[in-house]
Amino acid sequence: MGFVELKNIDLSYDGSKYILKDLNLTIEKGELVSLLGPSGCGKTTTLRIIAGLINPNSGSFIVDGENLTNVPVHKRNFGMVFQSYALFPHMTVFDNVAFGLKNRKMDKNTIKEKVGRILEVTDLSQFAGRFPKQMSGGQRQRVALARALVVEPKLLLLDEPLSNLDAKLRISMRTEIKRIQQKLGITTVFVTHDQEECFSISDKVAVMNNGDIEQYDTPENIYKYPSTEFVARFIGFDNFFNVEKANYHNYKDIFGHQFVIDYEDSRTQAVATIRPDDIQVVPEDSNMNSIKGIVDVRTFLGDSYQYEIKTELGKINVNHKSEKPYQQGDAVYLLMPSNKIILV
Repeated sequence: MGFVELKNIDLSYDGSKYILKDLNLTIEKGELVSLLGPSGCGKTTTLRIIAGLINPNSGSFIVDGENLTNVPVHKRNFGMVFQSYALFPHMTVFDNVAFGLKNRKMDKNTIKEKVGRILEVTDLSQFAGRFPKQMSGGQRQRVALARALVVEPKLLLLDEPLSNLDAKLRISMRTEIKRIQQKLGITTVFVTHDQEECFSISDKVAVMNNGDIEQYDTPENIYKYPSTEFVARFIGFDNFFNVEKANYHNYKDIFGHQFVIDYEDSRTQAVATIRPDDIQVVPEDSNMNSIKGIVDVRTFLGDSYQYEIKTELGKINVNHKSEKPYQQGDAVYLLMPSNKIILV
């Protein structure tokens, strides 16, 4: 049994179209788990069920052995940080962070001690007397995080908390969130559509699509071994083609090209895929794991070129570093290393 469990969760607003259908998720104590997926996949709805903002039609939500499915949001003792920081503009940083403690009628000395401690953890001690308008976006984000953490919640919920920050600040803030989460050892659910952001800080990732979790694993395993075509496409795989097993690791496509694929799979037919970065452009046919093509489109990426290559299998995208780029119409051979092809 995990620390957090979603069991057979169903949610439909009209009784016919399900937003979530038979969703199951287990989170261990102290883990940072991200819900990742495109808009409309159900990740924010799942977070809202966890928070108690909406109730599922069926299923159960359990935290530390306690069934919280029908417990109202104000009795769940969860910390929440949203896209908009929702800080009180007329309150100082100290008072913003202390707000939840004051609502719980704690004495002044306890509030002062708890707020002082969490401001130190979030590196905000020097800003205690400032107002939100006097602070940067990253600092305001840390204030929102401190306010959520100071009540010592059982669970920390983060809904796209970095989406309003610029790219450089997002990178530093995601590191900051992971540092604080690890230091406090707090179980955290993080919602995002940004795979790089998600993979950089998560212990596990649930990739969602149309209300289902298509893969739940470590970031490393999802990145290297996506289990479905949807997951593969979402995390940057490209170039999908059908293959049929000849024997053991030997496969062939519909045109008879031979492939050795290291990926272990018992299916006789499958879909093979490979990232554009993993395909090698070579001057001649190597017989195995290669296919001939013609350069159709070339775009400059900065440190490399991306080519769209016309082949018998259709268009294949390739990212290739070369001082002398290929020209439109050039004939090339594409070599796909056996350890880079994945079957989904």
